[in-house]
Amino acid sequence: MSVPLWAWFVVLGVIVAMLVVDLVAHRKAHVIGIREAAAWSIVWVLSGITFGIVVWNSWGAEFGQQYFAGYVIEKSLAVDNVFVWAIIFAAFAVPREYQHRVLFLGVLGALVFRGIFIAAGAALIENFSWILYVFAAFLILTGIQMIRTRNEHVHPEKSRTLKLFRRFVPMTDAYHGQRFLIRKAGVLVATPLLAVLVLVEVTDIIFAVDSIPAIFAVTSEPFLVFTANAFAILGLRAMYFLLADLIHRFRYLKIGLAFVLVWVGVKMALLDVVKIPTLVSLAVVALIIAVAITASLIATRGQGRREIEVESAGAFRLATEEEMAELEPVFRSRRAMAGSRR
Repeated sequence: MSVPLWAWFVVLGVIVAMLVVDLVAHRKAHVIGIREAAAWSIVWVLSGITFGIVVWNSWGAEFGQQYFAGYVIEKSLAVDNVFVWAIIFAAFAVPREYQHRVLFLGVLGALVFRGIFIAAGAALIENFSWILYVFAAFLILTGIQMIRTRNEHVHPEKSRTLKLFRRFVPMTDAYHGQRFLIRKAGVLVATPLLAVLVLVEVTDIIFAVDSIPAIFAVTSEPFLVFTANAFAILGLRAMYFLLADLIHRFRYLKIGLAFVLVWVGVKMALLDVVKIPTLVSLAVVALIIAVAITASLIATRGQGRREIEVESAGAFRLATEEEMAELEPVFRSRRAMAGSRR
């Protein structure tokens, strides 16, 4: 697959433009409802499908199928990521109107880190073809482990990341609007929102360790790997607001995702023995996810939306008007800093 340099710049430009539109549309903190989340989800999914059609028409059916297979895999695995976000937000009692800003920056960081991981993975595969077997074994073992631990839950309040953050970064117990840092009495401190952002970012890096090798099982083209990841990730914020209160209804989804990892791992391991057509791989992944979701919804029929209940990571509150009024500029001029020292 020959991809000219200008195509990379066009794709990056489109991604940046979409992020800007999203940021402008949500520049004011507000609670995102189901209708708004559904509308944005449709926009992001249609964007991903449209790009896949462009790939299909520009580089042929095989590469188009590889893109869609990678997109479906990444979108499916991302659902588990969304559920972990819901647990983190619940543990920190993050007000709903502030959650989009955290997820926007989290997704922005995810694009950067995944771009780095994809470049590293592509370089490893090009120079050490046997690394594919390592990826295959890792995916199969990860899938088996996911099945064994399917009933275990994430506990943000016990995470090492949070312990390290609290150890080295002074943090208040109050949310000061959408601010991540504040300055009080000349001291720069973090708000709980920054701790949440760090946890969201670390979580995505952990999930990328699974998802990046998984997509290399269906395509070795860095352009397709990156774009499938990017368009799948861009819609995660809307997907979160759509599904966050329905975690309890996706009872068997984790088992389905585990089987997806095992399937792509087996496909990768058999690469030199039998070449499984991309369309077949795509159909198998779609079937696994469809069965898992259908079985989950049938088993939990009649259950409505409800907020997730988890252990609290601390006693967090909203800052009072007096506390907001006492805030100083986070970034101060040298003259102001010199004056404060006097």
